[in-house]
Amino acid sequence: MAINTEVMKVFGFWSSVLIFKMLGVVLLTISYRFHKKIFLNPDDTQFMKNSKVGIVDPDIERVRRNHQNDLENILPWFIITYIWLTTNPSPWLAGMLIRSFVISRIIHTLSYAIYPQQPARAVSFGFGFAIMGYEALSSLLYYS
Repeated sequence: MAINTEVMKVFGFWSSVLIFKMLGVVLLTISYRFHKKIFLNPDDTQFMKNSKVGIVDPDIERVRRNHQNDLENILPWFIITYIWLTTNPSPWLAGMLIRSFVISRIIHTLSYAIYPQQPARAVSFGFGFAIMGYEALSSLLYYS
């Protein structure tokens, strides 16, 4: 059940890239909030004149929904990919799927929060979802 060291390096590197992408979405949300002076809590408004509380802004909400989608997809990916890597997959396949998932999530963020675009958003989501599904099914079959 040991994970191939080279595959673990790929997983570690690309997982770190994915975390930085998620941190970027957090910073994008903060940037929109400060630029538009729209906050969720009254105490957040005390440092900016003319700021508002609780107003729904379409740009901020789009970025928040993107972040929610990240949480719903990336966190399970970390878990299932780590489990899947214990099944000793081919290093080439593991590297390809890890890279492809991360790239699909970057494209998803670009086409969701920064340059809203369909069908790029749906295709990138579906691609990442399919990778997770493959890894989950493969792990399930391996361990059953």
